[in-house]
Amino acid sequence: MLLEQLCMKKIAIFDTTISDFNLGNQIIMESVYKQLREIFPNDFFYKLPYMEITRHTIGYIKRSDLIFFGGTNSLTGKMERYKQWGINPLNFWFIKDVILMGVGWWQYQKRTSLYTKIILNHCLSKKYFHAVRDSYTEKKLKEIGFENVLNTGCPTLWELVNQHIKNIKTTKSERAVITFTDYSPNIDRDKKLFKIIVDHYKEIYVFLQGAGDFDYVFNTLNLKNIKKIPPNLEAYDNILLEQDVDYIGTRLHAGIRALQKGRRAIIIGIDNRALEMKKDFNLPVIKEDEIDILPDLINSSLELNIKIPIDNIIKWKQQFKEV
Repeated sequence: MLLEQLCMKKIAIFDTTISDFNLGNQIIMESVYKQLREIFPNDFFYKLPYMEITRHTIGYIKRSDLIFFGGTNSLTGKMERYKQWGINPLNFWFIKDVILMGVGWWQYQKRTSLYTKIILNHCLSKKYFHAVRDSYTEKKLKEIGFENVLNTGCPTLWELVNQHIKNIKTTKSERAVITFTDYSPNIDRDKKLFKIIVDHYKEIYVFLQGAGDFDYVFNTLNLKNIKKIPPNLEAYDNILLEQDVDYIGTRLHAGIRALQKGRRAIIIGIDNRALEMKKDFNLPVIKEDEIDILPDLINSSLELNIKIPIDNIIKWKQQFKEV
């Protein structure tokens, strides 16, 4: 026991739930911690803020044996312009050997700036493989010199294996959970989406994943006859587990959560995250300009064929076996 205590590792995790308005990051980080705990069952974990990186944060980084960055859209081709991670010219020198775990590239960008190349080549590990969310992110990192990159998908997908998928109902339910995205509004699209749901389901719930969703749904869109799910994962999980519901909406991780809980889901892809994961892993995603096909999908038997990159996930995990 004493030897185990002396060998206990201190593992820091950049946690994207800290100071964040999006419950989707809670869904991601829950999977991140679950997977890491399976790899490091006896070690000490602590959270780091991913945006507010202070001298205090740097002190914890220096004392860490391993540093992980969990999920979300935190890489970008112009880090000097788009602040998706709280690294800047004053603190980047103290941040190094960070290991990515399902992190993705923010939007589509043709070029990566010299500033970004310098920052990432200094801050990210060259020793360990990085797990990234999709092949687009893998490509962007390899373009700037990282060969130690594995496309594993988001950790929220890692347990959506064949046996789990087989147990998900393929036919339409009587109730639906719907989501909208306050930071990517499209009134015509979203009203059309809601009308389709009203025409096909007897009871409709809305999950308010983001802090601005309430105002967008009930004031901007002015939707009626819809039941609010309180904005917390426990309440959302209760609906998914206790009601016979389908999920349809623009929130990617609310849709993945529905799949995790064994519910039928159709995700409306409004950004590169959903579209790239559709391309790589065959997630049940349709483009936002394909909403007209939604009635046919709702009424059809949806056979899921999600393709999880098991070999890459195992390879990424096993590199820590001898750490």
